[in-house]
Amino acid sequence: MVWESQQEGGQGPRRQEGRSREGAIRMVRRSQRRKLQKFTRLCGREEGLRVKRSCPSCGPELGVEEKKGKGNPISIQLFPPELVEHIISFLPVRDLVALGQTCRYFHEVCDAEGVWRRICRRLSPRLRDQGSGVRPWKRAAILNYTKGLYFQAFGGRRRCLSKSVAPLLAHGYRRFLPTKDHVFILDYVGTLFFLKNALVSTLGQMQWKRACRYVVLCRGAKDFASDPRCDTVYRKYLYVLATREQQEVVGTTSSRACDCVEVYLQSSGQRVFKMTFHHSMTFKQIVLVGQETQRALLLLTEEGKIYSLVVNETQLDQPRSYTVQLALRKVSHYLPHLRVACMTSNQSSTLYVTDQGEVYFEVHTPGVYRDLFGTLQAFDPLDQQMPLALSLPAKILFCALGYNHLGLVDEFGRIFMQGNNRYGQLGTGDKMDRGEPTQVRYLQRPITLWCGLNHSLVLSQSSEFSKELLGCGCGAGGRLPGWPKGSASFVKLQVKVPLCACALCATRECLYILSSHDIEQHTPYRDLPASRVVGIPEPSLGTGAPQDPGGTAQACEEYLSQIHSCHTLQDRMEKMKEIVGWMPLMAAQKDFFWEALDMLQKAEGGGGGVGPPASET
Repeated sequence: MVWESQQEGGQGPRRQEGRSREGAIRMVRRSQRRKLQKFTRLCGREEGLRVKRSCPSCGPELGVEEKKGKGNPISIQLFPPELVEHIISFLPVRDLVALGQTCRYFHEVCDAEGVWRRICRRLSPRLRDQGSGVRPWKRAAILNYTKGLYFQAFGGRRRCLSKSVAPLLAHGYRRFLPTKDHVFILDYVGTLFFLKNALVSTLGQMQWKRACRYVVLCRGAKDFASDPRCDTVYRKYLYVLATREQQEVVGTTSSRACDCVEVYLQSSGQRVFKMTFHHSMTFKQIVLVGQETQRALLLLTEEGKIYSLVVNETQLDQPRSYTVQLALRKVSHYLPHLRVACMTSNQSSTLYVTDQGEVYFEVHTPGVYRDLFGTLQAFDPLDQQMPLALSLPAKILFCALGYNHLGLVDEFGRIFMQGNNRYGQLGTGDKMDRGEPTQVRYLQRPITLWCGLNHSLVLSQSSEFSKELLGCGCGAGGRLPGWPKGSASFVKLQVKVPLCACALCATRECLYILSSHDIEQHTPYRDLPASRVVGIPEPSLGTGAPQDPGGTAQACEEYLSQIHSCHTLQDRMEKMKEIVGWMPLMAAQKDFFWEALDMLQKAEGGGGGVGPPASET
C-alpha cells in the first residue's frame, strides 16, 4: 500500500505537466486559427474553413440558408491561381487532361503554361530548352510524355509489343531507323541516339534484348539515312546530315555554322568519313539511292532544290582524303520552278513531292519501271534521272515507296496504290498489277503508310481513343500477324497499337512502331466535295435518288460468285473474310464479322456440327 501511494503521488505532477502542455498546444492552435480567419476572411467565428464541393466556375451559391454552427462555403476560385497551378502540376498527365475536361475553370487552369512547365521539368529534369512554338512548354511536356519505341518480333513464342529503353536526354522522338544490329532515334533538338542490342540478365538467365541500352551518337543532327533496301543486312553505314561550327580562317577564333555529312559504322558507332559543304548551302533532308559502289546521296535544300553526289562505300573505311563533286539534280535543273517539299527512295528509284502536291518519279532500272508502269515504252536507259510526272486527281500530302510498288495519300485522305501486285501488296482485293495510281476505296485518312518488299502497312485511327494497324500482301514469316497466308486486301493485324503511335517500319525479323505526339503537327485533311465522290452521280432536276449508288448490287453479286467458286467450307470462310475487308464498313463492323467468321470456322473445324455441311452452305 505504501508503494502504491508513492506511485500515485509521483504521477500527480506528471499529469499536471501533461495538462499544462495540452493547454499550451490548444492556445497555440486557437491563435493560429484566429490569425488564419483574420487573414483570409473566409469563415465565421464558429468553425474553420469549409470548401464548397461544387463546380468552381459557378462560384458560391447565394441565398442558401446555412446550417447552424458551420462556416460559409467557398469556391476554389478564391484561392490564388499560383497555388492552384502548383497543386495541379503534381497530377499525372492523364489525370490532368481528364480534370481539364470537367469545367471551364479547370480547363483554363490545366491549360496554363506554368502547369506544363512544372510537368515538363518533372518528366525531363535535364531538358534545358523547351523548344519553339506557340505553346513551347505544353508541347515539350507532351512530347516527352508520349515518346516511346515499341517492337514486336515476328518469330518466337512472344507475340506482343515490347518497349525499348527511353533515353532520358531525348526531347521527344522525331525519326527512327532500324539497322542490322541496332536502332537509331533522332529527337526534336537534333540529338541522335544509338540504341544497342545487348545481353541482359533477367532472373538469373541471360537474354538477348533489343534496344535495351543507349548512347548519344552525335548532336546537331538534321536528318539521317542508310541503305534504302528493306533488308537491314545491307545497312552497314549511317549517313548523318548535321550542322557543325567551322573556322573561317585557320588560326583565328571566328567560326560559322556549316552543314556536313558524317558517316558512321552502324555496328560500333565510329565515324569513318566526313564531308563539309559551303556555309551558303543549307540542307534539311538526305536520302540514298543506288548500289554500294555507286551510292548517290540526294540532299534537299531549304529552297526546295535537289543536289547529289556519288561515293563508294567500299572505300569509306580507308583513311584518305578526297574531293567529291556536288551537282544539281535534273529534277531541279530542268524544272527550276518546282519547290520539292520531301523525297523518298529505294535502291533503284526516287520519289519527289513538291509543295503544291505534285509527284515526280525517277526510275533507274528497267525491271522496276515495268513493275511500276506496266510498260517500257517511255524508259530511257541513257537518261535515268529524267523525272516523270504522275497523273493524280488531287494534292498529295505524303507517300511511301517499296521495292516495286508505291502508295500515295492525297489531301482528302484517299489512298492510291500503284505497281506490282503479285502478292496483293496493293490492297485492291486482287493480284492484278496497276500501271497507274488506283484508289483503295475502303480506307481513308491514314496516319501513316509504309511499303515494304512485298507487303504494305497502314496505321489508322479506329476511334477517338484507339488506333489499329492494317496490312496486306505476303504474310510469310509472320509479316502480317494473324494472317499467315497473307491477304490481297488490307486487314486488321493482331497488334496492340499504342495510343500515340505516329510512324512504323518493318524488317525481316521485327515490326517497329514509334510513339510520339506533337500538338503543332496535324495532317490537314479536307472533306471531299460531293461532286468529286466517285460512283455517285450529281443530282439533277426531275430525278430522284440513285437506285444503286456506287454499284453496290453489282459488287455483291461479284462477291457471291467468288464465294460460290470455292469448293470447301474453309475456303469459303477465308474468302468471306477477304470480302469483309474489301467492303466499306466501319472498323467495329469489320471486327464483328471477322470474329463471327472465326467462331464459325473453329466450330466447323472442331467437328461440333454447329453449321450445315459444305454442300448446303
